[in-house]
Amino acid sequence: MSYKAAIIFFTALLFPFMLPAGALQKETRIFAEMQGTPLKLDIYKNDSTTILPQPCLLFVFGGGFKEGTRDAKLYLPYFDYFARKGYTVVSIDYRLGMKGKEAPGILNHKPLQESIEMAVSDLYAATNFLLAHADELNIDPSLIILSGSSAGAITVLQADYMERDNHPLARVLPDNFRYAGVISFAGGIFSTEGLPSYTQRPAPTLFFHGSADKLVPYNNTRLFKLGMFGSKSLTKRFRDEGYPYVFYIMEDIGHEVSEYPMKEFLPEIEQFITDLVFDRKQWMQEIHFKDMLRASDRSNTPANYYN
Repeated sequence: MSYKAAIIFFTALLFPFMLPAGALQKETRIFAEMQGTPLKLDIYKNDSTTILPQPCLLFVFGGGFKEGTRDAKLYLPYFDYFARKGYTVVSIDYRLGMKGKEAPGILNHKPLQESIEMAVSDLYAATNFLLAHADELNIDPSLIILSGSSAGAITVLQADYMERDNHPLARVLPDNFRYAGVISFAGGIFSTEGLPSYTQRPAPTLFFHGSADKLVPYNNTRLFKLGMFGSKSLTKRFRDEGYPYVFYIMEDIGHEVSEYPMKEFLPEIEQFITDLVFDRKQWMQEIHFKDMLRASDRSNTPANYYN
């Protein structure tokens, strides 16, 4: 067992005896001010005293870059689960660049592109805040794992891609810093250069995506090299290049995959972190998952979501 995995194992082993129900700490801090707006983050920890630095699960909320909050109730079971497992969970604000804008499309992509880059910049600012306060917060700076839902999933995938591809926005991060892993609930990467090609190996990535998603494309929406590349396209790149990943293909389900795995697939998410992040296993897995009892809402499209 690796050192990092041992931290989680022994912490998890002790928790049932140490933590009464609801015994979590939450602290809110301002991590940056952008365009006169203070951006906040919430820090969730268990209330026991820990000696070893904790892994950090850094979360970005969804809402089409036009709405959403870092502390929405639907995310709380996710935060609670991992805080009790020995992680420091951090959920952040970011600027909502699509607020009041028309539905994005191939011929109207600039507002979306700018909104994504704005969110990524804010995520980098939050990352630098955590790195600067790592000792105080008792987090391991080598184990910052990105996680996001919908627009947040786009943001975390884009952030890791830009960092690995030496994008100018990523120059604010320390030269030797790398995200330890990425967890995407119905995300994709916006690119003007075709299917993203990484200059450096990306972080091990866990993808969840519904094959019937019309809001964030399961495969891609593109015109020549310009477009949004969803999980199916990205995992093809990962597979061709030999990058470790796990892909849960939720068959015949729409964009609700951006939410419900954070309640119903918590052990699977934890297992991904243990195997591919802590133990650095070089696995490529694709799981076709079909729930015969789950009805899907496939009516959610950019046109009606931004209407």
